[in-house]
Amino acid sequence: MFQTQTKNLKQEHLVVADLGPRKYVSPVLQHRPKDWTDYRMTSDEDGIQVHIQVNPNKPIDTSLIFEKAGARDTAFFNGPDTKVAIVTCGGLCPGLNNVVRQLVLTLFHTYQVRAIYGIRYGYAGMVADSPHKPILLTPEMVEDVHKQGGTILASSRGRQNPVENVEFLEQMGVNILFTIGGDGTLRGATEIADVAEQRGTKLGIIGIPKTIDNDIPLVFKSFGFETAVEQADVVLNCAHAEAKGVPNGVGLVKLMGRHAGFIAAMATRASGDVNYCLVPEVPVVLDGPKGFLAHLYERLAARNHVVIAVAEGAFQDLMGDTGLQDKSGNPVFNDAGVFLKEKIQQYYKEKGEEVNVKYFDPSYMIRSVAANGHDAVFCSDLGRYAAHAGMTGKTCMFVGYWHGFFTHVPFNTNSCMILDFKISNLCAVYPHGT
Repeated sequence: MFQTQTKNLKQEHLVVADLGPRKYVSPVLQHRPKDWTDYRMTSDEDGIQVHIQVNPNKPIDTSLIFEKAGARDTAFFNGPDTKVAIVTCGGLCPGLNNVVRQLVLTLFHTYQVRAIYGIRYGYAGMVADSPHKPILLTPEMVEDVHKQGGTILASSRGRQNPVENVEFLEQMGVNILFTIGGDGTLRGATEIADVAEQRGTKLGIIGIPKTIDNDIPLVFKSFGFETAVEQADVVLNCAHAEAKGVPNGVGLVKLMGRHAGFIAAMATRASGDVNYCLVPEVPVVLDGPKGFLAHLYERLAARNHVVIAVAEGAFQDLMGDTGLQDKSGNPVFNDAGVFLKEKIQQYYKEKGEEVNVKYFDPSYMIRSVAANGHDAVFCSDLGRYAAHAGMTGKTCMFVGYWHGFFTHVPFNTNSCMILDFKISNLCAVYPHGT
């Protein structure tokens, strides 16, 4: 997987932009325990190596370095004079509120930022004529939001005019925009950054990448993924019980995963009861003596029950293109779960035999719950590192996670190729394998 992502990567793609020289002593220094005499802040020279596994027979560029995330000893912005905006875009994901909460707490308590605005309903709330006005976020307001699913700021899809977005932020006097969303959100942030630069506006833009699909290039793990797998495992266990309770029982579960079946694959491994895991990365032959349906028939004849996990992006090559797009420009897929259910039922009807398909579609359930313990910690770290990056004067970047370290990954025009890697050939059975 990582060789696929980094094949055309050069060090120049990993250079993070700054708004300018930093002149303020970072207040983070004041929070150090006095007896930590060896405490050292992170510097711009600290890096995380992209490739840590070396094979002399497969030469790779071991000089590629991510800039390491962390608090610097100097800041570009003076907290009390700084205005910040936070926006959540796209679909829901476990942990959104955790990230918003930690951003507010770090900005408020560590950097003494008092003007922290939450933009309502994504980029659609960042235009002058929006009926949804920004809200002032305080530690008291976000005190318990991490216990809730969804996002307190609400969200939306769809591209907005970046010029109007920048004008809106200029009128508010915003210095830093924190965008929490997927590839469409980051593309929008890139457009906003380009407009701000053209207008000479010193606007820092920091992204926190969000997708439960865990398919963000150059990021080991995206927040919400672990929670989604945990919830999917619960549904798979229910499907197993249903399948065992009837003659020729099929527990069929459709899970999220448009282009990458990481949730389906990891939930399959977690469950231990799934017999078939069907993902977009691996084309499936349905018909014929060696096809999936024939194999399924043999399995049911031998064991009387079967559990199937299917990612939503599977079978699209068999169903055809709908020709439709959602507001974010993503293709609207045919329903892989319903397609497979009908194929199984038709196969058994033609044989004149009974089959009982119990179909589960928990797509919205697994993404709208609160984050579990691991994701909650991960989200807090993402929010904290994003706040440090923003106050330091970093811009046009998102906070990544690589080899156990948090990193700065650019999303400006010099490295937009990072957001456009094709992932159709990745191995979904072992999502983080090579």
